[in-house]
Amino acid sequence: MTATLTKPQLDEAGAPRVRLAAEQVRLAYGENVVVDGLDLALTDGSFTAIVGPNGCGKSTLLRALGRLLRPTSGQVVLDGKPIARTSTREVAKVLGMLPQTPIAPEGLTVADLVARGRHPHQSWLRQWSRDDEDVVAEALSWTDMAEFADRPVDALSGGQRQRAWISMALAQGTDLLLLDEPTTYLDLSHQIDVLELVERLHTERGRTVAVVLHDLNLAARYARRLVAMKDGVLVASGTPAEVLTEELLAEVFDLEARVIPDPVSGTPMVVPVRRLR
Repeated sequence: MTATLTKPQLDEAGAPRVRLAAEQVRLAYGENVVVDGLDLALTDGSFTAIVGPNGCGKSTLLRALGRLLRPTSGQVVLDGKPIARTSTREVAKVLGMLPQTPIAPEGLTVADLVARGRHPHQSWLRQWSRDDEDVVAEALSWTDMAEFADRPVDALSGGQRQRAWISMALAQGTDLLLLDEPTTYLDLSHQIDVLELVERLHTERGRTVAVVLHDLNLAARYARRLVAMKDGVLVASGTPAEVLTEELLAEVFDLEARVIPDPVSGTPMVVPVRRLR
């Protein structure tokens, strides 16, 4: 788990290889169709933020990408193979997902939580080893959670709790990471703290990241690519500057706004004016 920056894997055409893709997926809860006919490809080494109004299907899409929800039609493909036909253990070795409000068993310590990230690598023939201990220790250190190792997860602050879960994902050793609204319920300083950690996972560890975010300005600052959704449909995809236009904000969010350069990062910054309807 040395901190070396890995270069994106390339396909035969020399472009970054697609690691995870939704192909014409239709997602529903019973008779309620939430996403219909959606295509999305996450390439190796990318950092994508999925944005859109409440109820547009962002989290539902992420659940399908993480194999927590099976499409009623279409498919999700992981490394060129249908994810539905890949064993849970094999998926867990390459793909980690943090749901919106992960819950740890009462009294579980941070160290025990992070150690659970090693479960996909265990078997009857390969039990807990010194290598696993080293990976857990480094994950705790890398996320600045080592001092909280013996503390119960439910005794942590919201920001510390998110760092603990990210530490578990790091110990899991996956190079694909899906995060569903990791900054929910956090104050602004802890939102920045968590997103900077995720950015480090991307830039220093070479992780491919997809994250659902509500805050457009934070999404534009940290992600390299934005995907905008409305009513279960992908409306726009591209760099933050390509996606966050005043026209798109009106179309997708029913929002009159001005888009100006962020004085810190130079990325687009949305200044709301009024709701259109």
